[in-house]
Amino acid sequence: MKKELKTDLEKIAYNCRKATYLIEKKQDEELTNREKLELKIHLAGCYICRVYETQSVLINAMVKNLFASDQVKELKLDDDYKDRLKKTIEDKIRHT
Repeated sequence: MKKELKTDLEKIAYNCRKATYLIEKKQDEELTNREKLELKIHLAGCYICRVYETQSVLINAMVKNLFASDQVKELKLDDDYKDRLKKTIEDKIRHT
């Protein structure tokens, strides 16, 4: 059974949650016409989601550029850090 949204706050939260999903989806694949319309309407009235979209697009572009460059081949964790991280994980597992 679908939950009915009762308060304006719930409706706004739901719409922002859906809008952020559509913002992320839009960067990887084509939205349906309905999704495009829903997102356009939501963004027209929601400054926070417009800022989120701008930031998300920027972050995704930066990550794509990073992985497309030769710098990725140079990014490696040193063995000492790996050993400390492994020990920390093992200690957490033992104490839970």
